[in-house]
Amino acid sequence: MAFEIVESCVNCYACEPLCPNQAIYAASPHFLIAADKCTECVGDFEEAQCVGICPIEAAILDELGRPLNPPGSLTGIPPALLARIDQQGTAAVL
Repeated sequence: MAFEIVESCVNCYACEPLCPNQAIYAASPHFLIAADKCTECVGDFEEAQCVGICPIEAAILDELGRPLNPPGSLTGIPPALLARIDQQGTAAVL
């Protein structure tokens, strides 16, 4: 059981000091999680601390590769609208 930080991470340092197991560490090009130290905060907190603080959607994945803050979860923008923007450009939506 361990989370993974992926390339969309912007190295904002929000998660690193909150990890109760010191499993998150600075690396290049983005932060990483030491799988042998990550407990997903089970037994320490109700919610994983890194997930609760991360400002980037889909930057932290669970053990099955699913984003813990999926697209739209932080911004409230529905994923279908984001896909249309990607396809048509922002001017077409505005």
